[in-house]
Amino acid sequence: MRSVRGGLSHRELGSRGWLRGAPPPWWVRVLPVLLLGGVTAATVITPDARDAGFVLGAIPPLAVLSYGPLATALLGAGVVAVLNVPATHLNRPGNTDLLTIVFVAVLSVFVSYVRSRRDAQLDTERAIGEAVQRAVMPLLPERVGNVGCAGFYRAAQDGTLVGGDFFDVRAGPYGVRAVMGDVQGHGLSAVSTVVSLLGAFREAVLDEPDLESVAARMDRRLAVDSAAVRHAELFATGVLLEFAPDGRAVRLVTCGHPAPVLLHEQDALELTLVPGPPLGIGLVGVGPPKEVTVTLGPGDRLFLASDGVWEARDADDAFYPLPARLATLTGTASAELPGAVWTELVERGYEVRDDVTMLVLAPAPTAA
Repeated sequence: MRSVRGGLSHRELGSRGWLRGAPPPWWVRVLPVLLLGGVTAATVITPDARDAGFVLGAIPPLAVLSYGPLATALLGAGVVAVLNVPATHLNRPGNTDLLTIVFVAVLSVFVSYVRSRRDAQLDTERAIGEAVQRAVMPLLPERVGNVGCAGFYRAAQDGTLVGGDFFDVRAGPYGVRAVMGDVQGHGLSAVSTVVSLLGAFREAVLDEPDLESVAARMDRRLAVDSAAVRHAELFATGVLLEFAPDGRAVRLVTCGHPAPVLLHEQDALELTLVPGPPLGIGLVGVGPPKEVTVTLGPGDRLFLASDGVWEARDADDAFYPLPARLATLTGTASAELPGAVWTELVERGYEVRDDVTMLVLAPAPTAA
C-alpha cells in the first residue's frame, strides 16, 4: 500500500494553472516556433502571404512565456532574419517597423531574464515550503507493525500539501495507533494547530496506556495553545484507533469526527460510536469520549474519511453516500481505494468544499 498526498492539487491546476507558476502547456511552448516556421513557409511559397508578416512581431513576447533569455533571443533573431531574407518577400519593411520589432525582441529577452530569475526564486521557495510541510506530515509507510496503510490527502488550498486535516499511524509500546483529525478552518492558517496536535499524538502514543488518555493529551494541547488568545475558539475533531497485537480487534475513540466505515466482505458498515466533544471545546457537563472495541475478521479493513468526503454535495445538494459507494468498491485493493473514491467524486460532479483526507487501515491477523 502507499500514501498519496498533495500532488493532486498541483496536477489539477486547470487550463490556466500555468499562469500561477506551473509549467506552461505544450502548445504554448511550441507556438512561437510554429508561428515562425509557418509564416516563413507561407511567405516563401507565395508573395500574397506577405500580409501575414505582422504575426512575426508577436513571436518574441510569446517566447517569454515558455523560454529563457537565450532561446528568446534566438527566436527574436530569427524573426529579424526572416524579415530580411528576399525569398520571404518581407525584406522591405520600413526602418521604423524593423526598429520596432528589434526593440520588442530585445525587451522580450529582458523580460524573459527577469521571469527566469523570478521562477528560480519561486521554485526554491516552493521546495522549502514542501519540505517544511512534509516534515509536518511525512509520507505514510505501506505498513506499520501488522497494519497495512494507504492514505490520500488533497488540501483545499491549491499549492499546499498540508491543510486543516491530518492523519498519522504509529507503533508504540501499547500497539499500533492511528489518528485522523480535522482542525477548525483549512489552509496554511490551520497548519500550526495540526503541528501541535500531531506532536501531542506522537508523544502520547509512547506514554499513555489507553486511547482516552491520548485524546485527553491532545485536548490539553489545544487548550494550552488557545489560552492566551481571547475568543480563540480553537478546536478540532478527531478519531483515534488502537489495534490489538493479533489484529483481531480495534479500539476506537471519536471526538466529534465521523466514525470509520468497516469493510467486511461485500459490506461497508459505518461503525456506531458514542462521540465525545471535539478536542479543545471543553463543554461543561459533557464527559470525555468513551472507548469502544470492535472485533475484526480476516480481510476486514477500516476506511476513515474527513468532512471533505462526507459532506461533498452533488448538483441536487445531496451528500456523497460514502458507505453505499464503498460497498460497491469492496473488491478494490486498499492502495487504490482512496483514489477510486476521489475519482468518483470528480466524475460524478460532487462539489468538494474542504480538505479531502482518506485513510485505509488493513490489519493482518496473526495466528492464535
